[in-house]
Amino acid sequence: MGIRAGHMAFLADMGLSRLAGIKPGRLGVFSGALQARPATVQREVAAEMESLGYGTLWYGESAAREAFAQGSIFLSATSRLVVASGIASIYARDPTAMAAGGRALAEAWPGRFILGLGVSHAQPVTARGHDYARPVTTMRDYLDRMAQATWRGPEAPLPPIVLAALGPRMVALAAERTAGAYPYFTTVKHIRLVREQLGQDGFLAADLPVVLATDRAEARAIGDVHTSQYLRTENYRNHLLRLGWKPDELEPPGSDEIFDAVVAWGDVKAVRQRIDDLFAAGADQVVLNLITKNRSVPYIPELRALASLNT
Repeated sequence: MGIRAGHMAFLADMGLSRLAGIKPGRLGVFSGALQARPATVQREVAAEMESLGYGTLWYGESAAREAFAQGSIFLSATSRLVVASGIASIYARDPTAMAAGGRALAEAWPGRFILGLGVSHAQPVTARGHDYARPVTTMRDYLDRMAQATWRGPEAPLPPIVLAALGPRMVALAAERTAGAYPYFTTVKHIRLVREQLGQDGFLAADLPVVLATDRAEARAIGDVHTSQYLRTENYRNHLLRLGWKPDELEPPGSDEIFDAVVAWGDVKAVRQRIDDLFAAGADQVVLNLITKNRSVPYIPELRALASLNT
């Protein structure tokens, strides 16, 4: 089968602009600090998320656990919750391994796994011994090779694929080649632009850092750790510069204006307003990225406090 024919079969397998019957729900949760916790704690928190009505648990590529192994821990602890890699790095495994891992989870837990792919960032990629260059071209080639990957296992489709997409070229690739996009460290303005590029059919999940603190000083004391981490990362700084932010506003931990644009802070009512703004901008799902004062303690109180926003 040639590349073009393989690509068309690949798109049909994924369901392209639909999630192939998967119902991700109104709100998702990003795993965050949960990923460094013991598997017993992960299972407990995932089960709590499901019982509270959250639709999807997103998790990143981490040094703690291999991405598909991590996904299986979350899936095995729940019966309805959708689980999504957000993201699995294309530099962590070759296209054949990525396709096989995705098919395995889709077979074992039908209708419950979304495969989020991304190019990660320069530092972790070079630490793995790879060159970090031409992200869009590299991702396009990777998707081509996934389409050509030989599968000798049981009959199982690939799960829907979404891309970690910030810049317009990666968003265009997501619109052309996958089911949608999951922008991280984003803003309402950016989500509106991504929706315009994706069109009406593409699935769009919007990351939303949340700090439940009604005083700005307290909110910044908690949230500045999060913003500082990403404002020191070249990809995210360049993304915000493209959106019109000035370099001095992005000096870690960021100005009050950039903090307010990225982070939802305040009470539950204030968080609801930001969620509504993201839906109005075109998001299909808002992914709550819970930033807490003590990251060593599971964020179950925050999950419970925000559970009413699922309706």
